[in-house]
Amino acid sequence: MTAPVHSTHPVNHHTITWEEPFCGEGASCFRLGTDPHGNAYIAIAGAEHTYLTDTREALRTLILDIKAGKADHLL
Repeated sequence: MTAPVHSTHPVNHHTITWEEPFCGEGASCFRLGTDPHGNAYIAIAGAEHTYLTDTREALRTLILDIKAGKADHLL
């Protein structure tokens, strides 16, 4: 994976560090980001100003659950 991209979008006076987009064939690209205060973000690439936010622990749980197949029925 390539290096994270630093956003200039302020969130409560700190910066979100966005990872490179995750893209599917013919689908929108999603970006995951974190900040120094333990928050995690999910956004559509190109629309990082509109995001879903939760804790890093919640993002970790989401990723582990997806990897474990708990969202396979959505495919």
